[in-house]
Amino acid sequence: MSPFEHTSLGSSGLPVDLDEAAHRCIVAGFDGATTVPDALKELVDRGLGGVILFTRNIRDAEQVRRLTDELRAIRPDLLVAIDNEGGGIGHLGATGAPEVPGSYALGVVDDPNLTAHCADALAAHLAGLGITASYAPVADLQHRPDNPIVRTRSFGADPETAARHLRAWITATEARGVASCAKHFPGHGGTVTDSHHGLAVDPRPYDALQADLEPFRAAVAAGVPMLMSAHVVFPALDPNRPATLSRRILGDLLRRDLGFEGVLVSDSLEMKAIADEYGSAAGARIALAAGADQVVIAVGDLDVTLDCRDAVLGALRTGVLAPERVGEAAGRVRRLAERYATPPATTPGPASMAGPAPVAGVASVAGPASVAGVGLEAARRAVRSRGVPPAVRGAHVVDLFPPPHSALNWGGEDLLNEMRAVDPTATGTAVTGECADPDALVEGIVRRCGAAPLVVATCDAGLHPWQVRLREALLDRRPDAVRVDTGLPEGGALQSYGRGRVNLRAVAEVLAGV
Repeated sequence: MSPFEHTSLGSSGLPVDLDEAAHRCIVAGFDGATTVPDALKELVDRGLGGVILFTRNIRDAEQVRRLTDELRAIRPDLLVAIDNEGGGIGHLGATGAPEVPGSYALGVVDDPNLTAHCADALAAHLAGLGITASYAPVADLQHRPDNPIVRTRSFGADPETAARHLRAWITATEARGVASCAKHFPGHGGTVTDSHHGLAVDPRPYDALQADLEPFRAAVAAGVPMLMSAHVVFPALDPNRPATLSRRILGDLLRRDLGFEGVLVSDSLEMKAIADEYGSAAGARIALAAGADQVVIAVGDLDVTLDCRDAVLGALRTGVLAPERVGEAAGRVRRLAERYATPPATTPGPASMAGPAPVAGVASVAGPASVAGVGLEAARRAVRSRGVPPAVRGAHVVDLFPPPHSALNWGGEDLLNEMRAVDPTATGTAVTGECADPDALVEGIVRRCGAAPLVVATCDAGLHPWQVRLREALLDRRPDAVRVDTGLPEGGALQSYGRGRVNLRAVAEVLAGV
């Protein structure tokens, strides 16, 4: 007998308890920062499991705390989540969020205690804002130099290194009363496609995939309360469907083999890997049937979320989606909410480390972000250099980097600003895309630079040929220029392993000799 069989019917034509259970399986994004839209209020009233915040919802710390309070006033067991990876990838810059380097730099340093300090700083800030679910850390291994999406978000290519740092991150985050989420199961690092833009495939054989599972095994053993699935097809695991929609991967591999008992949340369903191949609404139904507990619809247009919700309710009415499966998923979400939905009044730091001061409210997190503190220490320790002059004062800095990824919302920080902070005599040029007349650009840079030292920084130039062409043209004119890599290492004399603000400040300090 279904547990929903004898309850009264709601507006969906389903038992009220089943309608609520279906809503618990949804995480919604929304437009607007200062007020909660009426359509979202209705969803929350009916049991919505969570909301995910983005930069579009953020103005300052006080506003965010008012927003999270307003949401919980509608339903106290609502989970409020955000992507908060560090390394400039996040949405809370306007709230004075602490600056920490990305995961790759932390893996280079390979000090799990330092990683725990960084994770603690981020989690304390979230708790002070009333955000108690963080879709981080990234557990993907960075295998391929042509992978377009994992890169410095990963702790590296070595599964043991990644496992050490995942354990540190998860433990520190848990100590702040914030739910962490290891992603993207079973790994996005072996692909050459960004699943935001298309269906990604990892063609490696079964044995080669085992290393990628080790960080996730470590996360499960560390008690991670959430995992996020990848919109990636693994022919060796399931040739027909991406992991998000695969019973074999979510059920047999994750639940049975890895023994994960927490909440499995999908990556965003409006990403083209799902939306273009299946449709977001069908993706929601299939993902829940396959074993997901929550599906994320991150786009601000709530009509997309309502379409996904209606597809799930329709599948329940017709029997395509089993009520028992939805009840199981909703039960996991309820247990997660019991632990994390209400932010603690105070959040003691981890007993094993001297973390930041406890965060009790908005006052402690408001104000401009600072590059001081544990994040800058970590970034400094990550910098690697060879053949760099003791001080490159008064340099002309050419910073080449791609435009920020729309979903990750990296803030577009540039090296020139950080150089000027430590050397006001520095000048420079920031270039964020291919220009119409590169020869004229090179000529202008060389002319403006004159006899001053030249610094040429690139970010993942191997993925962006325009950077390679500009860099080589500048080096032909100025072979004495100092090469800097601000993404993955590509032969530069100075390597930061990330473009977070503290990464760039640490590089600037080395260049300026301070």
